Amino acid sequence: METKINKFKMEKVRRSCGYQSGIEVEAMGSRGGLSLAWRGDASIVLQSFSHRHIDAIVEEAEGKKWRLTGFYRSLYMNEREGAWNLLRRLSNQGEYPWLVCGDFNEILYGFEKK
Repeated sequence: METKINKFKMEKVRRSCGYQSGIEVEAMGSRGGLSLAWRGDASIVLQSFSHRHIDAIVEEAEGKKWRLTGFYRSLYMNEREGAWNLLRRLSNQGEYPWLVCGDFNEILYGFEKK
């Protein structure tokens, strides 16, 4: 999720919500900032990150592995192509089932839903 705060403040928020484990990516001023938080027996192995994504392999207690990518695309049109190129590059990596979630910011206005 986009945090819009620095990683030290986000770590404090994460811990106060009961998530002892997490990965934070620093915001750039008041823009961006990402956090991936978890609790429980899952093992999370960070694969890569940027100000637009966190990519990790999740290994559940039963030994099942899958890939999770948290993604944020800026509202700015001039950054759209770079964001989609990032997802294309990430799609070519790994062998596990893949879940991509986050804010794609493709719908900016109500009239675009029609």
